[in-house]
Amino acid sequence: MSTEKLIKSDAEWQEQLSDLAYKVTRKHGTERAFTHDDFPKEPGVFTCVCCGAPLFEQATKFDSGTGWPSFYAPIDETAVETQTDRSWFMSRTEVHCARCDAHLGHVFPDGPQPTGLRYCMNGVAMEFHAEDEG
Repeated sequence: MSTEKLIKSDAEWQEQLSDLAYKVTRKHGTERAFTHDDFPKEPGVFTCVCCGAPLFEQATKFDSGTGWPSFYAPIDETAVETQTDRSWFMSRTEVHCARCDAHLGHVFPDGPQPTGLRYCMNGVAMEFHAEDEG
């Protein structure tokens, strides 16, 4: 997969994505908790719904009890980028796809070892590909 930034117009993103995926990934929205964490439990990779970039491995997913898919580490340190989010009268660290800048969720310092991080992602921002899909 190319590591070049993928840039599309707003209209192109709207045409490609569902209404909810567009709202979450392109307009920094958040899906309701417990609505999109029904991914298979088998080995595989979670990719960006916008550009297909690999983001997280199933092996790093854990049940955080929050209602959103949670991971303790991205597939590679260059797969995601972060920036400070000061919305909602608080300061959080927002997580984006490094390839297409899709808003994925937030990362918090209350996850399990070995990283101590909780990448709390919007399920609608990702697709799951089982290891045996080739």
